[in-house]
Amino acid sequence: MNYGNHLGNDAVLSLMHDARMRFLASHNHTELEIGGCGLIMADVMIAYKGQGYYGDLLKIELFCTEISSRSFDLMYKITAIRNNTYIDIADAKTGMVAFDYTSNKVTLIPAAFLQLIDPPAPPSGAAS
Repeated sequence: MNYGNHLGNDAVLSLMHDARMRFLASHNHTELEIGGCGLIMADVMIAYKGQGYYGDLLKIELFCTEISSRSFDLMYKITAIRNNTYIDIADAKTGMVAFDYTSNKVTLIPAAFLQLIDPPAPPSGAAS
């Protein structure tokens, strides 16, 4: 909690980091290893929509956009569940770049990781 008695911006960034780490771990990856390289954060943006308070149960949803051969935007939707009501807390983005920590250079996103964050669409006319 910050001086305004609500969730502070530093805590939001930490929660985003934790959500990203959990997402990667759920697919047996880390920020240092996504199948031949790591990830490095290029930028961050947080747009606050409401206040979070001590005791709030938070839900953080992640999805990827702006996917290229070397980078992608990881989007976060942070909601509080308070009194059986969903309250928008923040929408956020981290620009993530594939990075070779040995050579200290930007590199290509490994194909398997690229397929994880940008799975191919089913063929048109496919039965559901």
